[in-house]
Amino acid sequence: TTPFPVFLLTSMLRNTVHPLKNTRKYLNLGFMSCKAPMPCQQPASHHFQCITNHQLSSIEAKSQLLSMQKRHFQTSAPLLTEYQDFPTQQMQKMKEVESDFGKIRHMRNIGISAHIDSGKTTVSERILFFTGRIKEIHEVKGADEVGATMDHMDLEREKGITIQSAATFCEWRKHHINLIDTPGHVDFTIEVERALRVLDGAVLVLCAIGGVQSQSITVDRQMKRYNVPRVCFINKLDRIGADPWTVISQLRSKLGLNACPVQVPMGTENNLQGLVDLVEMRAIYFNGKSGEVIEYGEIPEYFSKLAQEKRAELMEKLAEADPEIEEKYLMDEEPSVDEIKQAIRRQTLQHRFIPVFMGSAKINVGVQPLLDGVLDYLPNPAEVDNFALKKVDDNTEEQLLTLSDSKAPFIGLAFKLEESQYGQLTYLRIYQGSLKVGDTIYNTSDKKKIKINRLGRMHSNKMEDIKEIGPGEICALFGVTCASGDSFTKNQKEQIGMESMFVPEPVVSLSVKVEDKKTDKQFSKALARFVREDPTFRVSQDPESGETIIHGMGELHLEIYTERMKREYNCPVVTGKPYVAYREAIRSQVPFDYLHKKQSGGAGQYAGVKGYFEPMDPAQPEKFIFENHVVGNNITPNFITACEKGFKEAAAKGPLVDAPVWGIKVVLEDGQMHSVDSSELAFRLACHGAFRQSFPKGQPCILEPLMTVEVTCPTEFQSAVMGSLTRRRATITGSEMSGAFLLVKCEAPLREMFGYISELRQLTQGKGEFSMEYQEHRAAPDEVFKQVQQEYAQRKKAESAEKM
Repeated sequence: TTPFPVFLLTSMLRNTVHPLKNTRKYLNLGFMSCKAPMPCQQPASHHFQCITNHQLSSIEAKSQLLSMQKRHFQTSAPLLTEYQDFPTQQMQKMKEVESDFGKIRHMRNIGISAHIDSGKTTVSERILFFTGRIKEIHEVKGADEVGATMDHMDLEREKGITIQSAATFCEWRKHHINLIDTPGHVDFTIEVERALRVLDGAVLVLCAIGGVQSQSITVDRQMKRYNVPRVCFINKLDRIGADPWTVISQLRSKLGLNACPVQVPMGTENNLQGLVDLVEMRAIYFNGKSGEVIEYGEIPEYFSKLAQEKRAELMEKLAEADPEIEEKYLMDEEPSVDEIKQAIRRQTLQHRFIPVFMGSAKINVGVQPLLDGVLDYLPNPAEVDNFALKKVDDNTEEQLLTLSDSKAPFIGLAFKLEESQYGQLTYLRIYQGSLKVGDTIYNTSDKKKIKINRLGRMHSNKMEDIKEIGPGEICALFGVTCASGDSFTKNQKEQIGMESMFVPEPVVSLSVKVEDKKTDKQFSKALARFVREDPTFRVSQDPESGETIIHGMGELHLEIYTERMKREYNCPVVTGKPYVAYREAIRSQVPFDYLHKKQSGGAGQYAGVKGYFEPMDPAQPEKFIFENHVVGNNITPNFITACEKGFKEAAAKGPLVDAPVWGIKVVLEDGQMHSVDSSELAFRLACHGAFRQSFPKGQPCILEPLMTVEVTCPTEFQSAVMGSLTRRRATITGSEMSGAFLLVKCEAPLREMFGYISELRQLTQGKGEFSMEYQEHRAAPDEVFKQVQQEYAQRKKAESAEKM
């Protein structure tokens, strides 16, 4: 058994982010150890000092002490109720701003995220319908050729997938909800990244058949990166093979979440009759033409036993996370509905509990209770602490807590750019202050002055003009020239910026050229716009061939952009074969000693550098490190900077296949210089020469992108699919059976996965599908290394022939 001081210490350490979470528990223990006459009237601080007197075992003591408290104080109410309504730093500071706080409490900013084909756009469509935002329901691939509201691009409706995130707003139970529907395909993961960066809560949609899939894991990682509380919605319960309990098990095992259902389906597949609400212990039926009529009733006897079991599981999981429910649980007391909801809300906001809702959006089951859950369990803007970075001096930044207060100085973040029928749109999240038409704001990155002439709220691709918008809101600006991730204030002297978002590196490249030289101008416009809108879309030019190279997150990503050039700019392009974004590295330490000397009349060039190159782990964030170990003035300080710049330039294009060099440390130990002939240029050229001379001696290798691949196919094609993956150098990491379908998980080089969808469909009679996600760059085998070098040499030879 663990003595109380240790137990309390571990509890305090575990809850350092929210030190007030277990206040009541600590005070209870303090009360019981206090030697003062009962009932003690000392302040809370006195009882904190009494805690360390306890030497009882944790489990025994909790039960005994709670019993003593109930007898002695005739109460089990929280002792510090004033803190429960203001759990964040921001809310404590906003206590006095009643007007804003009343409005903020009735606001939610949420995103709908999921693996591709889990039904999130269908969920968004139903949310808009049930909140009265739209009058008719349209499907993702509707027979009426209209398509879902949030998929407004023609390409989205043709392909049946979400390509760009779309924003809208609606009202539910007198609450204002800003909603962003995000793509599920891994190639468009930046859309999810920047949406979660500005949202306060999210709904993670999961397929009742597929469960936790590759993009589900990616989305979970993104939500954790930005500390976004979430609820889960298990969709497609009407489909054959639906198994919500397996999905919940995967949420716990694969994502490490304390997930627990707050609903039980009354039947599955073709027999889905409704849901059981485990919090209020009642049946929910969805009647009417489109499930818009909600009716409550007694739980049918057939489902009563399952409901009781899952209710007991809910209370046990909640007691593990929440101290107040834990006390009730230990005392065998039944908490009220309000107490349960408050506990779920508290722990959802602290990421310690994930409520799981269920239903089928396609047949209009479960969406309204999900909306209730969004209001009950996800935070309003004041319940999330967001920080800006304020520049103190050239080397120092301090965190500044933003307040959802309209009277505070304005701070906003541009998180998405889009060209629309209204012109250039900039999506803005307002973290502090307010914005009106006619106001002047400043871009903190370039100090440019911007006059707000038009302000709007977006409903997919439609716009509603507004005159003013307050803190916590999401809006659209027009005619603003900026980049995604720029911050805005109303004070030109303020050097404030919101924390940046994570942008993954591109993994696929493609050469493109226009079919008709007359469309060069449109081609340049299209590229400039796409680069501005999408941080993962990059453009470069091969210095030798002059070809334009576009870089992106996958084949589909680049295919969409080339198709958009044709449709939106009337600029058809010819594409080359996609090639992989390789990287170069060394595997052993190698010294360098290089003297650059050139004399051609007049001032010459003279510079010497000496040191060594050392390999680092290519997976670490820093890909290049330069260290100066020069003693004395063999190289003066003004030339050390030139050396670092020269080595960086050399590492940007390695000597093997012109790929960037990753995972290399350059240590400069000594050098030579001349009082007249040494210059910055001379030292940069000396570094280039040292790199070219010594890099090949350090056991160089090629790093190739490794992808996490998931293949789903009928079990009858298992052998053929496994064989096809093995031929593509895939390493099988696991497989799962789900009804008549098999899910194969593996790791495979991106190089080998080009064109796999065609082979998979041929092998499985069109019934197989796969998804892949970038995992890391890993050293390629020697035979692949040689093959890549041969392909590079052939490409360069062909480019030289074209020039002649």
